[in-house]
Amino acid sequence: MSEALAAGSRIKVRDDWPEARGPCHIRTPHYLRGRNGVVLRRLGSFPNPEDLAFALPAAVLPLYHVAFRRADIWPDVTTDDELLVEIYQHWLEPA
Repeated sequence: MSEALAAGSRIKVRDDWPEARGPCHIRTPHYLRGRNGVVLRRLGSFPNPEDLAFALPAAVLPLYHVAFRRADIWPDVTTDDELLVEIYQHWLEPA
């Protein structure tokens, strides 16, 4: 996904695991991988912390606030509360 995401875009967090690709530094919470959410806003663009963790040259990537319904993540939750998370664009795909 290379174009900027608009507020309200429905997304899915990439389902990617370090165990599947070798040593890496993943900055996306494991409990959100494969989950659907909604983009609230773009926060700006910043160097990729996954590369910075290994002192590698880091691409500058868009960072977003993404909202997730708590009940979609944890089935025993009975409220409509949301979880707000900052996620880099390369972890997001269309839902």
